Amino acid sequence: MITIKEWLNVVARLKAFFAYLFLIFCIFHHAHILDRNSVHSLLSKVAMIIGCVVSAGAFMAGNCNPVELLLLHYLGAALSFVFVCLYMTILTSLTSKCMLTGFERVLYPLRTISSFFQISATILYGILFIQEDYFYKHISAVFEWFLCVNLELYELSYSVEFYFFSSSMLSVLLAKKEEEKPLIMA
Repeated sequence: MITIKEWLNVVARLKAFFAYLFLIFCIFHHAHILDRNSVHSLLSKVAMIIGCVVSAGAFMAGNCNPVELLLLHYLGAALSFVFVCLYMTILTSLTSKCMLTGFERVLYPLRTISSFFQISATILYGILFIQEDYFYKHISAVFEWFLCVNLELYELSYSVEFYFFSSSMLSVLLAKKEEEKPLIMA
């Protein structure tokens, strides 16, 4: 029989693994944007940085036991929940601007609705979480579950884009660009 402490260690490892997968997702999506539509590279780079903050926050929230490291757990959760809303908003904006697969007419409305639900649920989660009544704490836990499921469904919509992913897209991240020398007319 597995003890609660062993179960918590397994859950912490799973959360760390999912935070790592989210980081890989952010890097791969940035490489995809750079390869297919480099005009929006700055917005994609901002999204990648925000995604790294989300991943670090999720890693911190998942690996800091709330009984022993309550402040770090809450700080990581706050970072990941707030910044994932910003991350989803930027990626939804990139969906409308970049034609990567041709399925953007279907994906953009779905991602817009998912982003709206994520932002609304995060606000409601924050309001309900600070309440002291047990009923509100329970409802906030339901909203936390909804936030996680909604984010996973949002990421699942990118499976269409990653179908068109190639290994050459990663080489875009590793290759150095030749510096453009300004043309001086004297």
